[in-house]
Amino acid sequence: MVRELLVEYVREDWVRELDFSTLEKQNGSYATEDYRDRHDDVIWRVRWGQDWLYVYLLLEFQSEVDRFMAVRMMTYVGLLYQDLITQGKLTDEGRLRREFALWVQRVLLRR
Repeated sequence: MVRELLVEYVREDWVRELDFSTLEKQNGSYATEDYRDRHDDVIWRVRWGQDWLYVYLLLEFQSEVDRFMAVRMMTYVGLLYQDLITQGKLTDEGRLRREFALWVQRVLLRR
């Protein structure tokens, strides 16, 4: 499913360089600094050349449009990076690995 989602909806040249045989689901449960848990995130990692790319899928079902969804997405990616730092999953140079965030939102409007 993740492969098809990336290949069909992300029409960028770099997607063809991903080695989908290495696709691995990662932990998607994080706690914010104020101890609020997030458990609905889906995170995968896949080889992109010699490095790993983290693919962050955020599936949202809401009753109204969230004008600040971009800020929330930035926070979620920050929690992913914080977790990677804590686990020591950095590059050989001590840098953060690349990530690609994909947000799928379904707004269920009340009638």
